[in-house]
Amino acid sequence: MKLVLASNNPGKLLEMRALMSLTQLPIELVAQSALGIAEAEEPHQTFLENALAKARHASRDSGLPALADDSGLCVTGLGGAPGVYSALYAGEPRSDARNNEKLLAETAMLADRRAHYACVMVLVRRPDDPQPVVSEGVWRGEVALAPRGAGGFGYDPLFWLSKHGCTAAELDPQEKNRISHRGIALASLLARFPEWLREKA
Repeated sequence: MKLVLASNNPGKLLEMRALMSLTQLPIELVAQSALGIAEAEEPHQTFLENALAKARHASRDSGLPALADDSGLCVTGLGGAPGVYSALYAGEPRSDARNNEKLLAETAMLADRRAHYACVMVLVRRPDDPQPVVSEGVWRGEVALAPRGAGGFGYDPLFWLSKHGCTAAELDPQEKNRISHRGIALASLLARFPEWLREKA
């Protein structure tokens, strides 16, 4: 069956397709950009509300079931910022480089550099689906003192993983997909997919 992925973020598209390819489920993931669907507005203050808005928008415009996630980096010493505003932390136009520069500046004097990536993922059958499937993932680390690595996207060059001795941007992509917030959330959601298919039928 076809699912439309409610994102135009190229890094996210690559990760989601790689994660989906590891499953034996009968899913064809179609990017909303391939269907001419623009990004949804994300005016909400929670990951859940934004993920739902994106999923319903993509489903409405495509006529297909839709999969969406909203995620961000939450820094303990910054009161949870940038959080839901992670993609726009440094303002428009969106830029990973500018966001990382601002994060380095904001955390320069922080003693507590703990941080976590949060992800809320939503699957809807149709735009007005009253029972969306919702899953969550959390990936814990801390803010590095300087960027390292060329992989990943977003804040990955600054997301330090002490257990691995590297940043998320230095991880092997397969390992990242296994342990990341998005990987955890998708694995949880896909575990419910056979049941979802039966209910859909």
